[in-house]
Amino acid sequence: MSDRKYRQRGYQDDDRPTRSQAARDSTPREFRAPSMPGFTSVVRCTRCGHRVAAAVGPTSTCAGCGADLHSCAQCTWFDSSKRFECGKPVPARVTPKDARNACDLFQARVRVERETGSPSVSNARDAFDDLFK
Repeated sequence: MSDRKYRQRGYQDDDRPTRSQAARDSTPREFRAPSMPGFTSVVRCTRCGHRVAAAVGPTSTCAGCGADLHSCAQCTWFDSSKRFECGKPVPARVTPKDARNACDLFQARVRVERETGSPSVSNARDAFDDLFK
């Protein structure tokens, strides 16, 4: 009887190197950094998603939909699970949440997004042609 459990040809043959031997015999590979897209901080309108300037003033409006940007819905501290729907202690509830207000605690919500677009491509046709070069 054989000392091996399986008798198929090729299973645990001695003529080929094991993984540990192959790893020792091979030369170390050169490390190449992956081509990962970068990250950017942006402020977007909560109503339409249009990118707006990072400096949101008390009378700022969205260029895409015309919504007020100095509102609770655009604020970093807006949290629907908190008291008065604000992460900071406020004396009274501000309603409506998407209308302009004069809150002193307002900070525009900044989101971190991946840079997925290519700045060198001017139109969709050029981008499509670049795929097959």
